[in-house]
Amino acid sequence: MTAYILYWLIAANLIAFALMVIDKRRADKGLWRIREATLLDWARIGGAIGTVAASRLVRHKTRKQPFADDMHFLFAMEVVLLTLWAFGLFDPVLSEAESKLGPFVSTALAYLRAAT
Repeated sequence: MTAYILYWLIAANLIAFALMVIDKRRADKGLWRIREATLLDWARIGGAIGTVAASRLVRHKTRKQPFADDMHFLFAMEVVLLTLWAFGLFDPVLSEAESKLGPFVSTALAYLRAAT
């Protein structure tokens, strides 16, 4: 189960990073933009590190308030949660979730394998 979480976090951060870079490019060209709510939603569901990294790299939305404050808060929360996870403080919770969700995940994976 923890591997799935890790894969999700990697994917969410890559997507959040890409969305911020795309939004910056569109802003520079005066094109249609990605909504701030969408960018923050990706940060909320695990992409905060990617959002902040892209923001700093391409200098996008660094001064826009309250977006920048929300982004930095989500970044701090993600770092704290990842640190707690790294020290094993979430292991009991994850084990319990895995025992309850295991059959559902197995069924979903079997269905996906059969569908391809």
